[in-house]
Amino acid sequence: MSDPLVRSRRRLAGAALSATAAVVALGTVLSVSTTANAASTLGASAAATGRYFGTAVAAYKLSDTVYSGILDREFNMITPENEMKWDATEPSQGQFTFTSADQIVAHAQAHGQRMRGHALAWHSQQPGWVASLSGTALRNAMINHITNVATHYKGKIYAWDVVNEAFSDNGDGSRRQSNLQATGNDWIEVAFKTARAADPGAKLCYNDYNTDGVNAKSTAVYNMVKDFKARGVPIDCVGFQSHINSASPVPSDYQANLQRFADLGVDVQITELDIAGSGTAQANTYARVVQACLAVARCTGITVWGIRDSDSWRSGDTPLLFDNNGNPKAAYTSALNALNAGGTTTPPTTGPTTGPTTSPPTTGPTTPPTTPPAQGGCSASVSLNQWNGGFVATVTVTVTAGSGAVNGWTVGLTLPSGAAVTNSWNATGSGTSGSVSYTNVAYNGSIAAGQNTQFGFQGTGTGPAGTPSCTAR
Repeated sequence: MSDPLVRSRRRLAGAALSATAAVVALGTVLSVSTTANAASTLGASAAATGRYFGTAVAAYKLSDTVYSGILDREFNMITPENEMKWDATEPSQGQFTFTSADQIVAHAQAHGQRMRGHALAWHSQQPGWVASLSGTALRNAMINHITNVATHYKGKIYAWDVVNEAFSDNGDGSRRQSNLQATGNDWIEVAFKTARAADPGAKLCYNDYNTDGVNAKSTAVYNMVKDFKARGVPIDCVGFQSHINSASPVPSDYQANLQRFADLGVDVQITELDIAGSGTAQANTYARVVQACLAVARCTGITVWGIRDSDSWRSGDTPLLFDNNGNPKAAYTSALNALNAGGTTTPPTTGPTTGPTTSPPTTGPTTPPTTPPAQGGCSASVSLNQWNGGFVATVTVTVTAGSGAVNGWTVGLTLPSGAAVTNSWNATGSGTSGSVSYTNVAYNGSIAAGQNTQFGFQGTGTGPAGTPSCTAR
């Protein structure tokens, strides 16, 4: 999230979302009647679809019993509002402070909630000492910061906003001019590679605003993600902030935009949702956003940016699901009903990935065929992103078209002399040098004929050459 004053100047042209604007954005008005036998909280209802419903949290408000009561009843994912940003975690160079962020993480762990980390690299909310750095010194400081923060929370974070708001709003799809951008155009991929090395188990996300529909900015982000996937740069998800108001209503192609990113093989997440307005118009807009997420299989969850209207960074717009006193609004009922109505798809539950996951084939007839299909064969190919002293390898496992499905696979590769694997994802590895092998994990072993899945690993030295072997089971 950006600094409130900065963001209010650049994005908030209206104080509230009018009923007319909301109806235009939605196209239809949804009922807010309750659903029989449905889950009674946002988190529980989202979980029933394989998703999460989260909120942004401030550590100093956790002692507020109304605030923490709603948090623990309704939400199953937490994003620290400010406590994990650069200025909060490294106020002096090389001296890290995690007290407030640790408090939020401890609360989440005590109440069975997961964590989204926000944010490792951002042009804003940097500590004062960063302003004196540039070039290689700033690049090294960024790498050191990401490494220390991600390592401190290793194993505790579901997904990191690795890079936040790196593209400009000038309409030409260019990068934002910032001190980080001035260190070189590769700074974003360096941030992602650094985060992967520090915490291989966390999903790695790019997060931005004004990217909710298909426009120059979102297309620039799309092209970056497509390039990263093609070159093996580790990226697992894209966050759409979705700060909605009369000047920035829900675009008509909101769902289609989420889907086009998902089609690249990344998860999509609504990360900072708030909707200016009140009453039916606001309620309908919340329902529309929830429905869009449910309609996209790889939309893994929704986070609202605050709990009560009074907790919002733009409280005058009354943009959240609970009023100042903690009472649920019509928007809450509408969002909950949309969740309880469910969707036709369930998102994957994989860990970090550099490519799309593959769902198991749908169940066929209850009576088996007289002659079962033959077991399929498989092949594997590897793409490398190589730099001086290290690499990331992305391996695609493909089942032979026209044959039967497989229920498991093993891939073998040979590393050049001096190379060593440091971490891997979406597979279980055996060996770290010389001849290494990787076997599927539980969620990506079953692959239909003609389909594929991907796994990856990072290492030092030079990446593997030649064609990997593949054995199906």
